[in-house]
Amino acid sequence: MTGTAILLIILASAAKLLVSCLPTFVVEGLISKFEMHAKLSDENVIVTIDGKRLEDEDKIQVVNYFNEATVLKKYYIFPGNEQLFLQPENGGTPLVIDAKRGKKDVKLFVYSYKDHVDVVRQYKKKVIAYSMLSDSLQQRSMSVTGDLV
Repeated sequence: MTGTAILLIILASAAKLLVSCLPTFVVEGLISKFEMHAKLSDENVIVTIDGKRLEDEDKIQVVNYFNEATVLKKYYIFPGNEQLFLQPENGGTPLVIDAKRGKKDVKLFVYSYKDHVDVVRQYKKKVIAYSMLSDSLQQRSMSVTGDLV
């Protein structure tokens, strides 16, 4: 009886140590699965605006601005209302970012306003919308949109 109790204590202690002291790469992998605003890589990204692809330096700048942005708040989307978030209020042209995250394709629609940036992320069949703050991205998107018009 005491042998089984000691064995259970040793197993429970080992499990506790294993769970509380996970390696860094395991923790980063778990956190990245639940990130709302994941960082993008230059190699796996296609950035388009109004059907025209941004290349080289422009694409790298947009990706860097997106990665440096600060998330303000998440919008809750109820089933059936997804299309409302895919159409901006002011009729502006969104930046469309097609990214590859692992084996999955992610599509981001970035709508710039004067005081914030709205992002709508389509991942599989899920739609997540959130607002973020990025002065550089707001100014960049407004100037690119102005150049196209």
